[in-house]
Amino acid sequence: MTEQLEPVFGRVLTAMVTPFTDDDQLALDDAVTLARHLVDDLGNDGLVVNGTTGESPTTSDDEKRALLEAVVGAVGDRASVVAGVGTFSTRHTLELAEQAAGAGADGILVVTPYYSRPPEAELERHFTTVADATDLPVMLYDIPHRAGIPIPEAMLIRLSEHPNIRAVKDAKGAIASSATVMAQSTLQYYAGDDAMLLPLLAVGGVGVVGTSTHFTAPLARQIVDAFLGGDVGQATSLNKYAIPAFTGVFATQGCMMVKAALNARGLRVGGCRAPMGDVPGPMLQRYLDTLAVYEEFRD
Repeated sequence: MTEQLEPVFGRVLTAMVTPFTDDDQLALDDAVTLARHLVDDLGNDGLVVNGTTGESPTTSDDEKRALLEAVVGAVGDRASVVAGVGTFSTRHTLELAEQAAGAGADGILVVTPYYSRPPEAELERHFTTVADATDLPVMLYDIPHRAGIPIPEAMLIRLSEHPNIRAVKDAKGAIASSATVMAQSTLQYYAGDDAMLLPLLAVGGVGVVGTSTHFTAPLARQIVDAFLGGDVGQATSLNKYAIPAFTGVFATQGCMMVKAALNARGLRVGGCRAPMGDVPGPMLQRYLDTLAVYEEFRD
């Protein structure tokens, strides 16, 4: 049994969308406005930039650098900024990790190499090669339904022995598996699926890297605080209240719903780059109606 340390990146983080202009260019001023809103108005402890919700497969390396520098400059003195650097290429991931360090990131998020489905030994070598090459704390991203393969429990336990591998963004959807790894390692687990926040906390998780937290971060914070404060009943009640917002953001692709809802609520973030598209009007309105009931949780 290992002692749980203070979370390396904080408790409530948002995987931030990447704002674009009407002509599909990177909108850095809007990114700064959004980052400040998420941290200063909604109370996020940190932001993940250039992740999947940030449409990283569609942005160039130069755009990734510019966005990361802008967000670090805007909120890096009062929030963790974690850079998504994972790709299906070890070489490219190393290049992005070096770029993230130069741009002032506080950590890096490294997803399982997707589509290529490397064999287990090569998967482990990929993660250790990246961790060896950086001084930044590493958050592994375990999301088998997108990457194609899970990170095996035994591998996660071994990887936890690396001094730079500190956390997991857990989108595996297998609580018993996550609990097994936490029981045998010092890895700090963040829910990568908003609705799994409370269940993951119950087995030792530390927080969330959310999508709906573009809107629900104050409510997520109250769930975390109630649970850690020993008021499980209050945490459970808040969680029941939050579930429609936590799950509704995925009625379609998450970045599409977040961008549509942010634009509708007056924060300019533009649309999504192809192949993502627009959210149907009735679907968007249902989510906006869902979000309207949470305004009381704004700080």
